[in-house]
Amino acid sequence: MTVRLIIDGVEHITDPAGPESLLSTLRDRLGLTATKNACEQGECGSCTVVLDGLAVCSCLVMTADADGAEITTAAGVTGADGALHAVQEAMIDAGAVQCGFCTPGIVVAAAHLFETDPHPDEMAIKEALSGNLCRCTGYGAIVRALLAVAEGDSP
Repeated sequence: MTVRLIIDGVEHITDPAGPESLLSTLRDRLGLTATKNACEQGECGSCTVVLDGLAVCSCLVMTADADGAEITTAAGVTGADGALHAVQEAMIDAGAVQCGFCTPGIVVAAAHLFETDPHPDEMAIKEALSGNLCRCTGYGAIVRALLAVAEGDSP
């Protein structure tokens, strides 16, 4: 079965091997490693992508089910000119990145939040990140960074 995916604005045609997850297709088949692989059970959020306007764990989506979909990964959140997204800038400025393993999923989830709600409050931010586990930061710096974006206090 041939599958067509639009990933970060670029069309990819691939032939997944049976029941292959979108995460496996992104990383292993297409070499697009911005999406991280951690739990493969939809529990950690490291593999979060935006699939046709919805933030999802790519490890829980079969590639065949994403045929024709538009997908945004952490690499696609960055501008075409390489400029960082306001979420990325704010997280750097706030020291909201430690080991970095959860960061791509958090960036995708947060950028998606700001696309749908440019000025979320703290509860909306926490809800948007509820599917993303971070074992290093304790979330305080992440939430502060995203509140700065919401309030227009970030680059």
